[in-house]
Amino acid sequence: MTQPLRACGLVGLVVCACLIAGCSHPVRALVGGNMRIDGDMGVNGEMGVDGDINMNGTMTTVSKTDNTASPVRAVQINAKSSDSQSRIAIVDVDGLLIDQNFSGFGSMGENPVALFREKMRHIESDPTISAVVLRINSPGGGVTASDMLAHQLQHLKSERNIPVVACLMTTGTGGAYYLATHADAIVAHPTSVVGGIGVILNNYNMEDTLGQFNIVSLPIKSGDKIDVGSPERMMQREERDLLQSMADEFHQRFIEQVRSSRGDRLVITSNVDDLDLDDSDAGNLDAGDLAGDDEKNEATKPSDLVPFDGRVVSGLHAQKIGLVDHTGYLDDAVSLAGQMAGLSSSPALVLLRRDNDRAMSEFDVTPNVPMTSILPIQLPGLDRSSMPTFLYLWQPDPSIVTANGG
Repeated sequence: MTQPLRACGLVGLVVCACLIAGCSHPVRALVGGNMRIDGDMGVNGEMGVDGDINMNGTMTTVSKTDNTASPVRAVQINAKSSDSQSRIAIVDVDGLLIDQNFSGFGSMGENPVALFREKMRHIESDPTISAVVLRINSPGGGVTASDMLAHQLQHLKSERNIPVVACLMTTGTGGAYYLATHADAIVAHPTSVVGGIGVILNNYNMEDTLGQFNIVSLPIKSGDKIDVGSPERMMQREERDLLQSMADEFHQRFIEQVRSSRGDRLVITSNVDDLDLDDSDAGNLDAGDLAGDDEKNEATKPSDLVPFDGRVVSGLHAQKIGLVDHTGYLDDAVSLAGQMAGLSSSPALVLLRRDNDRAMSEFDVTPNVPMTSILPIQLPGLDRSSMPTFLYLWQPDPSIVTANGG
C-alpha cells in the first residue's frame, strides 16, 4: 500500500503546483464547433500560448501534394486598379526553352512549351485581357521548342488580335529572341544581353577518353548514318557536312524571321566598325546607309553578316542596330502595351499561375529549374543523352543545357 500512496501523493503535488501556477498565469483554451485533423500533426521544439485561444466553427486545412494542382488562373497583382474588364496579362518566359518536363528536386516539374500553350489558351478565352506582355529572361533553347512557342503566340494573335509586347530582361537571346520577334514590339533593358541569332549542336568525341578505361563501343546498327553525332567515335567529314547543312537550314529560318519582323529598322553589315555608333549617328542612319557595298554583302554568306553571326549585344546597342524597338523597363513595356490597346493609364495587371505557385509581383519566377546534382559538376559529353539537339541558344558554357534540366 505504501507505493500507491506515495504515487497518489506525488500526483497531488503536481496537480497543486499546476493550480498554483495557473492562478498566477491563467491559460484558457476555448474550442467551439468542430475541429478535425486528418493525418499526422507534429510540433518540434517549444510551443507557448499566452492569453485566450478562441476557435469557432470548422477549420479545414488542405495540403497540395502534386505539382499540377489546378489549371492556370489569372491573379491580379495591382490591387489598387479597379478596372477588371480591361487587363494586361504578363506572361513569364524564363530559363531553358525545351519541350520536356523539368523534373527534379526543387522544380515545379513544368514543361515550358506545354505551360506556355496553356497560358495562351487562357488568354484566348478571357475577353477581359486586352494586351499581353511577354516578360522574357532566357538564353534560348531547342530549335523546335522555340518554333512551337512562336507558333502558339501567332495563334493567339490570330484569335484575339490584341497587342503583344516582348520585354527582354537580363537575357533575351537565341530562341528567346526568336520568340520576341513574333511580338508587335520589343523592349529591352539597357543592360540586357540580346541577339544570339545562330544555331548550335553540342557534339563531343569521347573515343579516346573511353579507351583510357578500356571501354570500347560495339554498336549493332542498320543504316550507316544512324549514329551520326555519337560521342563514341570520330565523326566523318560527310557526317559533319550533313549536320552542318541542317544547322545552316535552321539558321536561315531564324534569319528570315528577323529580317521579316524587323524590316527597315534592322542594320545589316559585313563591317563590324559600322556598328560603333553614338546616339546621334543611330538617329540619322538607316539599314541602307550602313549596308555598305551591296555587291560585297551579296558575296558574303548571311551567317557571316552582323548581327546574324550569333553575336550578342547590350540592350542599348540592340536598339541602335534595330534588334529592339525601345530600351526601358518592364513598366515601360506595360505602358506601351496599354497604349497600343487603348487602355487607361493604370490598367489591371494579371499573372497566369497555378494555385500552388506564388504570384506576389510581376517579377516573380516560377521555380522550375531543378537541382540536378548535389555536386555542381557537369562533364560535357557524358551528359549528352539528356541534351536537346539543335539549339537556338546563346551558350557560353555547354553545361547550361543540362544544368537547367535539359
